[in-house]
Amino acid sequence: MEGADPVSRAPRVLFAFNSTEDIQGFATGCDGDIGGLSTTHLDLETSPEINKSIGRTATGKFWGEMRLGVKPGMDGKLRSGYAGLRNKKRPTLFGNITEDVSMHDYLALRVRIAGDPKTRTSFFANIQTNGPMSSDLWQHRIYFQRHDNSWEDVYLPFENFVRTNSGELSENQIAMARDGIRSIGISILGGNSGISGHYELGIDSIRIVNEEDVIRTPPGEKLPPLEYHNVDQEP
Repeated sequence: MEGADPVSRAPRVLFAFNSTEDIQGFATGCDGDIGGLSTTHLDLETSPEINKSIGRTATGKFWGEMRLGVKPGMDGKLRSGYAGLRNKKRPTLFGNITEDVSMHDYLALRVRIAGDPKTRTSFFANIQTNGPMSSDLWQHRIYFQRHDNSWEDVYLPFENFVRTNSGELSENQIAMARDGIRSIGISILGGNSGISGHYELGIDSIRIVNEEDVIRTPPGEKLPPLEYHNVDQEP
């Protein structure tokens, strides 16, 4: 009897943001959905001026207004100042597709930060797993190096993600179950830092890579092309 195929260490794109179909694979939400005043959108950016440098005709644009207030009658009833996106469930006949990232060191984001400069320190990458607590969310702050509306690659070590629950850091920090990733997303948490204003994040892709695949391109230099830009969604 043959065993299961080993998990590859090759770099791989988990999610692309280069078509309408790609964008429709993501859900968005913000405090405005439950009584806050923030807004959020995920659109397809088709400006050649923005996309030409990375060889794309279209990329994703996650944007909106981060606001800390609430609608009348909602004072003290909700925590305002957040917006986010995550991939939708991907059902098959055998259950929802999950990702095994146990053989990779980094979550890699090809992104472009814009919007109000004061909002740029409040972005986080979020991961949900098939762990025992469905409300657990693993987070890592996104640190940007380029602030000129140009693209960059951000590498987030999986081992540095921290466990949160209901928006708070969990006292019991355990290792992430990296063999069953249910969803990956990005959020802006203005409420945590008291930050409001227009936010914008361009997103080309979300990938998994290892140390040997990391290319740290200095600000001002052109990013290398992503030769392996194909989305593997096998169950």
